[in-house]
Amino acid sequence: MLAATFRSGLIESTHPWSGVVVDADGTTSHAWGDPDRPLYYRSAIKAFQATISQECGADLPPEHLALACASHSGTAAHVAIVRAALAAGSLDESALLCPPDLPLGQGARVRAIAAGRPKRRVYHNCSGKHTGFLRACVARGWPIATYTSPDHPLQRRVIDLLCDVTGIDGRPPGIDGCGAPTLHGSIRGLARAFARLSVDDRFTEARTAMTRYPALTSGNERPDGRLAMWWDGPVKGGAEGLIALARHGVGIAVKSHEGSIDVAVQGAIEIALRLDLLSPPARDALASLHERPVFGGGNVVGAIVAHDDEAQP
Repeated sequence: MLAATFRSGLIESTHPWSGVVVDADGTTSHAWGDPDRPLYYRSAIKAFQATISQECGADLPPEHLALACASHSGTAAHVAIVRAALAAGSLDESALLCPPDLPLGQGARVRAIAAGRPKRRVYHNCSGKHTGFLRACVARGWPIATYTSPDHPLQRRVIDLLCDVTGIDGRPPGIDGCGAPTLHGSIRGLARAFARLSVDDRFTEARTAMTRYPALTSGNERPDGRLAMWWDGPVKGGAEGLIALARHGVGIAVKSHEGSIDVAVQGAIEIALRLDLLSPPARDALASLHERPVFGGGNVVGAIVAHDDEAQP
């Protein structure tokens, strides 16, 4: 599957991606490209990490749980919720093991730089997830200085859950950008996990928080956040052009092979349209993400559009 950049009637470049649709029973109904190409799940699996934190005693209310499932933009609201969740566990940001960073969201980053604020751990887009980890460790009496170690009792539970829901033994884990373990697998496995996320009672809390608060699990200005606002189900992006979404036992996952979240979101919208899963208002709201305009001299002279061969199960 390709996204093709048309400029003045000519294909100027192509952007390959793979996509897959999987039911909750693990059946693949549609696939494009290579759905079994190895990848790391990165931030796309935060709902499952947050579920383990909750099961181990993190006791996060819905808004705080949404941040534990998030790759947040570092807005004032995002940072305030992370700090509140830390404080409720008698913690502060010095306990976080994610690296200091500037906000991920463009607006929040510009404001932080303009104000002369330094990089902080709480600004890191994964600080909510790490806060959930810390809250679980405090509740269980587990060490907090090593909570990102793959051998930590919390991470062992996360790894076991991910192997189960994806149907792939993704061990040994790699290390994500935030320092936490991340398993390898495929978009087929990720779509299977998201299909489970959308219907399994075990994931009701995480699913509800993500669906109710899409602006907390991403950012309204980012393409994955804009898609989440119109999807009415869990949506989660991951680093290097990965996105997954699900509703009513149908999981969709897309990987941009050039690592572009814009291309991944475009592919997810294309699949949702082919399966008639978007309402007319949602189609209109997401049109500029599905066919992204190409400009020349300040005017629209083309578009980036989906361009593929026949889908194969």
